[in-house]
Amino acid sequence: MYMSTNKETAVDYLYKIIQMGHHIGKADWDKAKQMEKEQIMKAVYDSMGTNFDPNWGRAELYYNETYGK
Repeated sequence: MYMSTNKETAVDYLYKIIQMGHHIGKADWDKAKQMEKEQIMKAVYDSMGTNFDPNWGRAELYYNETYGK
């Protein structure tokens, strides 16, 4: 399995796997979904202005309510 970098998006991660000619398995899809969730949560967290730990929980709540996860 291809290992992603910290700044890589979920789409970039999957694209590189395909580009290398590898099959995308369940583990790759699961990793991409987790990356996407973390990227969305970080965007929400960063937009809250005051970045302190309780906001991370609110960012996860936003993700869960918005995407039904």
